[in-house]
Amino acid sequence: MKNVTFNGFIGSILIAALLISAAIGIFWTPYDPMKLGFTTRLAAPSSTHWLGTDEFGRDVLSRLIVGARASVWIGTLTVTFATVCGTLIGLVSGYARGWIDAVIMAVNNALLAFPGILLALGLLAVFGANQYGIIFALGIAYSPSMARVVRGAVLSLREREFIEASKVMGNGEIYTMFRHILPNCIAPITVLATSMFGWAILSESALSFLGLGVPPPAPTWGNMLAAGRPFIEQAVWLGLFPGLAIALTLLGINLLGDALRDKLDPRMRGLK
Repeated sequence: MKNVTFNGFIGSILIAALLISAAIGIFWTPYDPMKLGFTTRLAAPSSTHWLGTDEFGRDVLSRLIVGARASVWIGTLTVTFATVCGTLIGLVSGYARGWIDAVIMAVNNALLAFPGILLALGLLAVFGANQYGIIFALGIAYSPSMARVVRGAVLSLREREFIEASKVMGNGEIYTMFRHILPNCIAPITVLATSMFGWAILSESALSFLGLGVPPPAPTWGNMLAAGRPFIEQAVWLGLFPGLAIALTLLGINLLGDALRDKLDPRMRGLK
């Protein structure tokens, strides 16, 4: 139990640092992240530029802070979209059962057969490489996972006595779903949504690295990695710091997600 608490504490600190950086980036950065400085190209980390500058003389720390804002924004909207769509689909499918469940799950399983990043790439080819195209593509790619988890929880809950009692009291199907079943699905939804936030940040970074994310010159961690690749031998910080930001963010999300799972899942609590 102490390990769980410690992991949750470390994860919370890392996620708090991400959120604070993203919030600060809305109002202030040490330098203008778009301002070119040809006399300071590829400057090493120093007291003037704490994390150095890139090939155009732009401050790396300022661009990392703005990149954190982009990652949080895209990750949050992606998870919200996938959670709402997946929860509604799983709720209807698990509660209705029968042919409705069979049809919905056939489509859902077909989408699950594609790797999330591959499905997102296909959708981006249709909707275009921009911020909202990424959110929509990743949201569609991750919705089936949420739908499957929610459906499994609903199939178990719909046979419980309090659901039968709700029906006997004359409550409608929609009321029963949203008043009695959905609140009891919050724990698995929360755990999966936390992990999904990490997936979204990693996928956005991968898409940006491939040139299919937020278009330059707007900074994201992925396109900063891609831009620094040709200069990796003479300016290692261009790849080191964006990569470190991604790694620490994912570590924090995974630690927090594990702590939430152990806290919210009674079966996991019984093993501690």
